[in-house]
Amino acid sequence: MRTTTIGDVKVLLPDLEPDDLDTTTDLAGDLTEALVEGAGWHGSQLEDVSIRSSVITGVDLSESTWEAGSLFSCEFTRTDFSGATLTGTTIERCAITGSRFTGTRLTDVRLKDVLFDSCRFDYATFHRVTAAGSVAFTDCTLTNGAWSSCRLPRIALRSCDLTSLELDSCHLDGADLRGSRLHGLKTKLDNLHGVILGEDQLPDLTQLTVAALDLTVRNE
Repeated sequence: MRTTTIGDVKVLLPDLEPDDLDTTTDLAGDLTEALVEGAGWHGSQLEDVSIRSSVITGVDLSESTWEAGSLFSCEFTRTDFSGATLTGTTIERCAITGSRFTGTRLTDVRLKDVLFDSCRFDYATFHRVTAAGSVAFTDCTLTNGAWSSCRLPRIALRSCDLTSLELDSCHLDGADLRGSRLHGLKTKLDNLHGVILGEDQLPDLTQLTVAALDLTVRNE
């Protein structure tokens, strides 16, 4: 295992050697210590499937449906989850890099020691997604998404684009948003209770406050 630190968040991640894994393109059931490259799993129906200690690269999982199951100690790179539906899934000790979650729907998903780096979550919806441990998003695009009833305290959202992301009844206390673009964020102020910001983000926060409180600002 290896540890990556983003701000104050330390994420425990796998340290896998592809040469030690078994090559496959078959997703008939659980996968353990597998190396999967370029497989086409579009529209797969996965129920209570477990993927452990595996490296997944360039795989098409778009429009797939995941019911329960778990992803543990895996590395996903350039994987397409666009339009997928994940319900009741646990993701733990995973590094997910350069992957696409455009329009993906995550419901009752549990995250622990997960790093999303340079991923696209535009138009994705998070509903009752919870962080049970360290979670970090770095250089991710989260534009036009919607997060509702999520419990994601102390996560890192560093250098992400949050333009037009809608937050509703979310708990982000202690979340580190430094370096992220807040302009156009759609949220009530209480969803940002206790978050960490940089001084350069204060103008965007002022605009959010003016909009949230329906203030009228006039020049004399």
